[in-house]
Amino acid sequence: MSLATIAVEWGTGQVLWSIIWLFLFVLWIWALIFLFGDIFRSHDLSGWAKALWVLFIIVLPFIGILAYLIVRGGGMADRQISQAKANEAAFAGYVRSTAGAPTQADELGKLAELHDSGKLDDAEYAAAKAKVLQR
Repeated sequence: MSLATIAVEWGTGQVLWSIIWLFLFVLWIWALIFLFGDIFRSHDLSGWAKALWVLFIIVLPFIGILAYLIVRGGGMADRQISQAKANEAAFAGYVRSTAGAPTQADELGKLAELHDSGKLDDAEYAAAKAKVLQR
C-alpha cells in the first residue's frame, strides 16, 4: 500500500478524529491511574471500601469515575498535598541523617568569623559560645 493510497483512504477528517480519539484514550488512562492512586493513598477508606471503589470504576467506568469525583473529589487535593508534604519531610530527614549535623567546632568557627568581622560584639559572642558549648 503506497503513501498516496493511504492519503486517499484516510481523509483529513479521519486523521483529525483519530488524533482526538487517541488524546481521549490517553486522558482516560491518566484519569484511571490518578484515581487509583488517590484511592490507595486514602487513609480514611477501609480495605473493603477501596476494593468496592476499584470494582465500581472497572465495571462501570464512566459512571464510576464521575461518582468518585462527585463523592470524594473535594478531598483529592488535600490527600495529594499531605502526601507531598510527607515525602518532603522524609527526604529532608534523609538528607539531615546523611549529611550530619554541624559539630561544635564548626559552629565555634562560624561564631569566631562573625566576631572577627564585627557582626557580633564581645557580649553576643560570649553568650553564643556558651550556648554552643552547653550542647
